[in-house]
Amino acid sequence: MLVMLASYGIKGGYNPVEQKTNCHRSCGDINVPYPFGLEEGCFARKLFQLNCTNATSSSLQFDDEHQVTYIEINDGLVGIKYTPYFEQQEFKVYVDNEPDLYIGSGESSSVQWAVANLTCQEAKQNTSGYACVSFNSTCLGVNSTDGLIGYRCQCMSGFQGNPYIASGCQDVAADIDECMITPGICKGVCHNTIGSYSCTSCLDKTQYDITIMRCTPIKRQNLVLGVIIGLSSGFGVLLLSLSATVLVHRWRKDIQKQLRRKYFEKNQGLLLEQLILSDENASDKTKIFTLEELEKATNNFDPTRILGRGGHGMVYKGILSDQRVVAIKRSKEIAEDEINQFINEVAILSQINHRNIVKLFGCCLETEVPLLVYDFVPNGSLFEVLHSGSISGIALSWDDCLRIATEAAGALCYLHSAASISVFHRDVKSSNILLDAHYTAKVSDFGASRLVSIDQTHVVTNVQGTFGYLDPEYYHTGQLNEKSDVYSFGVVLVELLLRRQPIFTNETGSKQNLSNYFLWELKAKPIKQIVATQVCEEATDEEIKSVASLAEMCLRLHSADRPTMKQVEMNLQFLRTKRSNSGYVVQDNAEEIQPLLCTRGESRYETFSIILGGNSNSESQYSQRFNSSEHDFGSSFGVPR
Repeated sequence: MLVMLASYGIKGGYNPVEQKTNCHRSCGDINVPYPFGLEEGCFARKLFQLNCTNATSSSLQFDDEHQVTYIEINDGLVGIKYTPYFEQQEFKVYVDNEPDLYIGSGESSSVQWAVANLTCQEAKQNTSGYACVSFNSTCLGVNSTDGLIGYRCQCMSGFQGNPYIASGCQDVAADIDECMITPGICKGVCHNTIGSYSCTSCLDKTQYDITIMRCTPIKRQNLVLGVIIGLSSGFGVLLLSLSATVLVHRWRKDIQKQLRRKYFEKNQGLLLEQLILSDENASDKTKIFTLEELEKATNNFDPTRILGRGGHGMVYKGILSDQRVVAIKRSKEIAEDEINQFINEVAILSQINHRNIVKLFGCCLETEVPLLVYDFVPNGSLFEVLHSGSISGIALSWDDCLRIATEAAGALCYLHSAASISVFHRDVKSSNILLDAHYTAKVSDFGASRLVSIDQTHVVTNVQGTFGYLDPEYYHTGQLNEKSDVYSFGVVLVELLLRRQPIFTNETGSKQNLSNYFLWELKAKPIKQIVATQVCEEATDEEIKSVASLAEMCLRLHSADRPTMKQVEMNLQFLRTKRSNSGYVVQDNAEEIQPLLCTRGESRYETFSIILGGNSNSESQYSQRFNSSEHDFGSSFGVPR
C-alpha cells in the first residue's frame, strides 16, 4: 500500500480562488486543471503544486520519486508512475504544513485525492474555504480502508466540467422534459429538473391509475372488505419475505462454505492435515483454525484490532475461545507454486520451541490468502523502543541492549543450525525483534523465510528483504546463505550502538545508509565519538570497542569473511558474562536461559572471540563451559519435503 502523507497545514489551508491570472494549465499533453497548478498562485494548496520538468516529453512530477501521468477532476484520481530507482520499494511523500490527502497502491497506480481532510458537512460550514464553488457541483467523501480521508467535488448529473471553479459545471445539453417524453415514468407526480427529473407520491385521496398513467380520485369502497384484503395481503407478504430471507441466508451460508472449502483445498489444507497426522508431536502443537474462530477472535477483523502493517501482511490482535491472546497475520498473496513450501514452513515453524522465537500456534486456510496465528507479544518491537523512546516512555539500558542482542543472536543461531532443516530468516531487522512483557527478545515475521536442507550451502532466490538491512552480496548475486542474516544482524548491532535508524537523515538533510555511515566513521574517528551518548555513559570502553568490532565483522561485504551466528552469539554471551563478573548488574529474566541446541557439532565452528583485555584463561574457561552446555538435538521433525 502506497500512502502519500503530509502534516496538516497550520496556515493557509485550501484556497478556492485562483490568485494569479493566465496560469499555465498544461505540461505537454497533460492537462493541469485547478486546484492543481504549476506556478505560485495557480494552485489551491501546496500539496497540489506540480513541476513540469519537460514539456516536450510531458514530464510532470510531484517530486524526484513520483511522476504524474494524468489528472481526473470529476473522478478524483491522479495517475502516478514511480521513478526506476524507487519502483520496487514503498515510499511516503511529505509536504510541510499539509494534511493527508492522497491514497493509492502499486508500482504504477491511480491515486485518489481529496481537497481537505473534512467531512462534507464540515466543509460546507467553512464558506470561505469550501472547494465546490461551481453552482451545479456536489460534495463527495473520499474514504480509504482506515476511514475518511476528506472530501472532493463533482459536477451533478447532466453537467460536466470543473467543479472547483465558478461556473465550471456546464449543462451537457439543452434540458429535456422527461415527464413529457415518458408519461408514467414516476407512477406518481413527475417534476422536471435541469438535466433530470424527480417524483412524488400522488396527492391525498388520489391514487395512480396505471391505465391512464396519472393520479385519479380514490373511489369509495367497502371499509371492512378493504381491511380484510389489506391484512391478508400484509400477512402474505410478511410470510413470503420471511421465507425468502431464510432461503437467501441458507443459500449464502452454503456458498460461503463451498468457497471456504475451495480455498482450503487450494491452500493445501489436506496436505497439512496429513503432515499433522503423520507426526505425533505436531498434533499437540499445530492447529488448523477455522475462519469462524478467527473472525470471532478479532470481532470480524475489526480495524481497531490492527496491531500493524508489515512488508508481508497485516497483523490483528485476537482473543481465542480458550482466552489466549494471539497475533493473527493476514499475509499478502502467495503464488500457487509457493503453497506447498508455505505449508511445509508452517509445519516446521509450528514445532520450533525456542524462548526467543515468537511461537506459531497454527494457521487458517479457509481464505484466499492463508492466515497465521502467533503468540501475542505486548511491548512492541526493538525498533519502536530504540527510535521512539521519548514517545513510548521506555528507555533501554546498555545491559538490556546486550541481553536483547544476545537473545536475538541465539534465536537466529538456533534457526540456522539447530533444526533438521535450517531456516534462513531473510528479513532480520529491529522491527522484527519483538519484546514481551519482561522485555525478552522474540524474533518474529517469517514471511520471507526460506527452508534449506543441511547439505545446501546456499540457495538462489528472488531477492527479498528491507533496504538498510539487506546483504549487498545477496542483493547482487541472489544467492542466499546464513551469512545474509548475519549482515542484517550487524545493522541491528549498529542501531543499538548509535541509536539511529537504518536509513536516516544526516546533518545536510539527505538520506544516508547507517551501515555505510558506521563503517566510514569508524575509519575516521574514535568509536566513542560515534556511538550514542547513553551508550558512552553506561558501557565501558572495552564493551563499546568489542561490540563495534563485532558489528564491523558482520557487515563485511564478502559473506565468507563474516562470523556465523553461533560465533556472534558466543561473543555477546562472553561480553555479558565479563560485565557481570566485573561488578556490573546484568539484568536477566527470572527464567533460566535455555542452552543452544546445535546438531551440526561444535567442530563445524572455528574458535572466534574478541579479546576484551581480560585474562585469556578466563576466556578459554568461558568457551569451554559454554560449549559443554550444548547437546545434539538429534531427532528430526518428521516433516517430509
